[in-house]
Amino acid sequence: MQVVGVRKSVLGEEHPNTLTSMAGLAFTYCNRGRWDQAVELQVQVAGTRERILGKEYPYTLTSMINLAVTYWN
Repeated sequence: MQVVGVRKSVLGEEHPNTLTSMAGLAFTYCNRGRWDQAVELQVQVAGTRERILGKEYPYTLTSMINLAVTYWN
C-alpha cells in the first residue's frame, strides 16, 4: 500500500508504474482473500488502462483477465 501511495503522489495515478503497483497489490489482496479490495483496484487499473491504452492493448487485456479471475474466485 505504501508503494502505491508513493507512486501515485510522485508519478501520478495514471502512470504505468503506478498501475503495475496497484495490480500487484490487488494480487496480494486476492491471495489473502480480500476480494472486495482486489476487485476495487482491478476495476481502476482495467478502466484506466482501457481509457489510456485502448481495449485491445495487451496490458488492458491482462487487467481484464485478472478482474475476471477474481470475480470467478
